[in-house]
Amino acid sequence: MSNSDYGRMEPVIELQDLCKRYNGTEALKNLSFQLKKGEILGLLGPNGAGKTTAIHIILGLLTPTSGEVKVFGLSPIQHRFQLLPRLNFSSAYVNLPYNLTAVQNLELYARLYNVKDAKRKIKELLEVFQISHLGRRRSGFLSSGEQTRLNLCKAFLNDPELLLLDEPTASLDPDMADLVKRVILKVQKERGIAILYTSHNMTEVEMVCDRILFIHHGEKKAEGTAAEVIQRFKTENLEQVFIRIARSGDLLA
Repeated sequence: MSNSDYGRMEPVIELQDLCKRYNGTEALKNLSFQLKKGEILGLLGPNGAGKTTAIHIILGLLTPTSGEVKVFGLSPIQHRFQLLPRLNFSSAYVNLPYNLTAVQNLELYARLYNVKDAKRKIKELLEVFQISHLGRRRSGFLSSGEQTRLNLCKAFLNDPELLLLDEPTASLDPDMADLVKRVILKVQKERGIAILYTSHNMTEVEMVCDRILFIHHGEKKAEGTAAEVIQRFKTENLEQVFIRIARSGDLLA
């Protein structure tokens, strides 16, 4: 994606000087960035960097202490129910209700999202993520990798314009991780959706993301394409950049 193409894309997410404090601890410190239509942005950083806090604010689940956040030009706090049909979320660390089968879970969310022709859509997604044979199994009896793929089915149910994917391949074997990456890139290319993508797998990030944003202790440490960030840090790869930021939190270390 060229710089001129990026400049012409309309913002889907806009964060401006976003701060979030918990009992005096700053989880986010003046964080600013944009995610534009048709772009995959990698939100990267070590555990505790503030990625989940930022995602929860974007989803309207948390209220920022200060600063501004807009999703499709609207406040996710004031317009959450207006925005929810246009976006979806998946995390390797969030499980769907254990007492429902895989199909029942998807039927429930299909009703919440008012998905048309839901049975066809559910069947299609179970096939795409290769868990059709698990449709009648209760979610609580699925492996972590199977639950991750079920969660991804849920994330694609409403054909979202914005996807927030938190570690979407964390619990998957290499074959399934490759399948998920190919599905994400295919849908993104076909429909031009915007994706905010978190991962600790830097090889995966370089393959999937158009741009990346490193944060540490809630602060932005680096932003740009993977090649630009690697060049700025004078390292051989993105994994070395991650390690340097995680250990020092300092761009110049």
